[in-house]
Amino acid sequence: MPSTTAERPKRRLLRRVPASQLIAVAVRGTMLLLVGVLIMAATKNWAELRWVALLALAGLPGVLTPRHNVLAPLGRFAETVLVGLGASAVALAADQMYSLSDGAGASAILPYLAVPITAAMLNHRPLESAGLLSAAALTLAVAGWLTVLPDGTRQLSHFGYLAACAQWLILAAVGTITTGAMQRAALIRRTPQPYAEATRLLTQLRQVARQLPGATLDPGSIAEHLLEELRPIGRPQRAAVLAASGAGRLVVLAQFGVEADDTSTRAAWETSLDADSAIADAWASQQPQLSGRSQLRSFDQTGPVSAVVVPLIAGVRTVGLVALERDGTNGYPPALTGRIVSAATPAALRLEAALLFEEVRSIATNEERQRLAREIHDGVAQELVMIGYGVDNAQATLPEEAKDTAEELRVLRAEITRVITELRLSLFELRSEVDRHGGLTAAIAEFARISGNQAGLKVNLSLDEAGRLPASIESELLRIAQEAITNARKHANAANLWVTCTVDPPYGLIEVSDDGRGIPDERTDGRYGLAIMAERAERIRGRLEIRPRDPVGTTVAVVVGGSSRQEGRATR
Repeated sequence: MPSTTAERPKRRLLRRVPASQLIAVAVRGTMLLLVGVLIMAATKNWAELRWVALLALAGLPGVLTPRHNVLAPLGRFAETVLVGLGASAVALAADQMYSLSDGAGASAILPYLAVPITAAMLNHRPLESAGLLSAAALTLAVAGWLTVLPDGTRQLSHFGYLAACAQWLILAAVGTITTGAMQRAALIRRTPQPYAEATRLLTQLRQVARQLPGATLDPGSIAEHLLEELRPIGRPQRAAVLAASGAGRLVVLAQFGVEADDTSTRAAWETSLDADSAIADAWASQQPQLSGRSQLRSFDQTGPVSAVVVPLIAGVRTVGLVALERDGTNGYPPALTGRIVSAATPAALRLEAALLFEEVRSIATNEERQRLAREIHDGVAQELVMIGYGVDNAQATLPEEAKDTAEELRVLRAEITRVITELRLSLFELRSEVDRHGGLTAAIAEFARISGNQAGLKVNLSLDEAGRLPASIESELLRIAQEAITNARKHANAANLWVTCTVDPPYGLIEVSDDGRGIPDERTDGRYGLAIMAERAERIRGRLEIRPRDPVGTTVAVVVGGSSRQEGRATR
């Protein structure tokens, strides 16, 4: 039948009441009913039911406001004390009715002791639960001592009373401990444990890393090792390992044989997944692809070419490709292609682990840089600003005759302003990242413009980005460029800054030049900033060059993905 108008408000009210509150009402009502029946069975006296009524009244705060920091604990304390007092009174009444002798009648009301103590534990108050248990024991002892039986003995001296009290106190304590353990177990099952899971995964990752050739998780090293494994099998003249970089493009992790064929241009493998190529087909189909065309855009094909592209599949995901080429026709018959696939397949898992580890490391590094930026901004930067305000106030209150002090304060204020400016640029450097859509050139250009404007430098940019490099290489190139620009801004005393950024995967060039006073020599030892740049370049297998600029100034250049001859041509 459809509900009446009067029933609907009641249902809405019930829906607004939390389920836990309804359960608390049900449990308390059931326990009060049980205690009432036991009291009547033990005493045969309706007057003793007053304890049930008092317990119901004391339990109202725990039912209506279970989360209140004052009312709910007071209500539970009142329940505990009433149970202790009621136990002595009910035991005395039972003795007088000769239904339960020796104080055993106390067990008629003592089961209710578990209600307030367990309620405290369920509300995540273990200390309150322990305090209520202690208060119950104290109340039972005091009430038993003060209650004198008709024979002149004190109730506390009767074994039945002591046994009933000890029994229910122990049961209440066990119930409390059990409730706490169940809460912790439920919390563990319900709440994800990110750090425990991260530890487990990183441990597994470390075990995988130790099984890899050279115990490395560097994608470039793994790709180079894979090419070395395939070289005696497929006997290619040109080869490369490619991986995804986002935005529908691939990046070249390793290659060989290109410079021997064409030293006048940089190697340019087909990295677009939208192009009509064996590389794009192999990525989409997850099947080896044969082609009579070279997969190098920069390769001047004058004769027949045999190319095979093998996808590296981990599970159901393509993590990379291996492209092998040799001059001539029918260079990769089915039997040889099968051997190449068998040799390349185990490398897919190793490469996926390396790429995932690189991503995790990049995320962790970026988060740490952001954390440092926040701490500096909220700490040292704010304190310096307050010091500047203090100097301003001191200047404003100086008498006119204190000219020397005013000049010293002016110099101090200018120095504070300079330090704050440097600090803001450092914060910008920490927060700068290579945006996945903007690219390396955009990140370097933004940093160069802002840094140059702060120092009054005229910035000249030459940017050319034909694709994306691996994320780890882009990140290191950005940091090298930032360090070079910062050095020019701080130490060169220059008027002009030239920044060149050329990206044509796997090739990349960053060049920063200034017309300042230059440096005495180009050695990186003993200069922390230059040493850091050298370490970063070595990490990505790049070449760092620091040389004087003609006629004045300094040039810092880093090149990745090119031969020595190419680097020399690019940086001349």
